[in-house]
Amino acid sequence: MLKKVFTISGIVIIVLLASFFSVRYYINNGGKRDIASEDIAYKVPSSQIVAEFTSNATASNKKYLEKPVAVSGIVTSVNDKEVIIDNSVNCNLTKANNSFKNGQKVTVKGRVIGYDDLLGEVKLDQCNLCAN
Repeated sequence: MLKKVFTISGIVIIVLLASFFSVRYYINNGGKRDIASEDIAYKVPSSQIVAEFTSNATASNKKYLEKPVAVSGIVTSVNDKEVIIDNSVNCNLTKANNSFKNGQKVTVKGRVIGYDDLLGEVKLDQCNLCAN
């Protein structure tokens, strides 16, 4: 009888541990998109996307939010994995890239994650440099 209880307890513990690690793996790795491999939904200059968000944030969120876009403009700030275009588009790079230089005209592909009213910036993540 005691052997049967230990066997059942062992099976329950193994199932619980497997479930825990499966859920943990899904939370950490599931749902991540590879923006670099997705097609560009919109190609816009930085001034246009900022103007759209400034004039009507609700409509712009419906149009751009969570979509891969290519934004073009002049690099105004570079800091490790962050590039700011025309002082109005904040791009968080997937990995540090030393090819960005202040004053350089670039097109960056990334996912729109929102608009910061306080700073007046459109925020992009998972950004990569596009060929012009």
